[in-house]
Amino acid sequence: MDLSRFPRRRYTHGPTPLEFLPNFTKALGGPNVWIKRDDLLGLAPGGNKTRKLEFLVADALAGGADTLVTCGAPQSNHCRITLSAAVKEGMKCRFVIEERVPGSYRLDASGNNFLYRLMGVEALTVVPAGTDMQQAMQRVVDELAGQGRKGYTIPGGGSNAIGGLGYVACAQELQQQFFEQGVRIDRVVVGSGSSGTHGGLLAGFLGNHIDIPIVGIGVSRDPADQDPLVHNEAQAVFRLLGVDKPVPRQAVLSFGDYWRPKYSVPNAKMVEAVQMLARTEAILLDPVYTGKIMAGLIDLSRKGYFRKGENLLFIHTGGAPSLHAYEPQLLGDAPVAQ
Repeated sequence: MDLSRFPRRRYTHGPTPLEFLPNFTKALGGPNVWIKRDDLLGLAPGGNKTRKLEFLVADALAGGADTLVTCGAPQSNHCRITLSAAVKEGMKCRFVIEERVPGSYRLDASGNNFLYRLMGVEALTVVPAGTDMQQAMQRVVDELAGQGRKGYTIPGGGSNAIGGLGYVACAQELQQQFFEQGVRIDRVVVGSGSSGTHGGLLAGFLGNHIDIPIVGIGVSRDPADQDPLVHNEAQAVFRLLGVDKPVPRQAVLSFGDYWRPKYSVPNAKMVEAVQMLARTEAILLDPVYTGKIMAGLIDLSRKGYFRKGENLLFIHTGGAPSLHAYEPQLLGDAPVAQ
């Protein structure tokens, strides 16, 4: 799969580490767990959205845009990294924030919201859950046009075909690391939310003939709703790359349950997962995404779905800044859902 014909900005020097987790593996007592450290990607601080933004921002610049307009939840990692890219490029950045849990947005909140202000987001609009986010972003773009400026909309999570190219690039990076490090992986575990990471990685694996199943852990939906989104994203990436074949529906697999009771609302299994990786490997997960994804890996291992002795790869998509917005729950000083 040739990515060289697409414009790309580079925000990371070299590949992110592929590491074995010996202490966590011992504590888990099941599969051998490896980790892909995409939390160490460039921009402040990194995460999976950085890979997508390398292609999205390049497309924006090629079209003459001066302002990035994107959307997300109150503690959106994607919004924070998009703002970071804008700062790097000398662009402005505006957000539309969807208050998915009523009353959850606070101007003075810590975590990512603090970083929005620190890095100088130009404007931020808060809208209620269920708002048509594309229309809301278009209104911002129209406002900018009235000022003689040019906005470029980036969907939530950077999840479209152009953004998905970032995880085709990740698939190629992993293929080289498997070869160079002599690592054999049986299954990959990845978060499945807006679908760009899961769908892009799946397209990359299929297109580069990497015969390793990918298991998604939903962070906001159950499989009946999530799997079609992932399939559509992978197929869109195929179309963009000129791959003339369908993405097999059976290649899309995700699990729900671990995101409950609601998106971004803490639960006990997430707290255990965040504490477990911090206390065995000194690696930080976040409460909204990677903590719930790792909770799924842990629970599925304990249930025997992931077998003892097999090699799992966990894709760490970043998000540590939002830890500070959930300190009481993560330290046991506030109740969480069971």
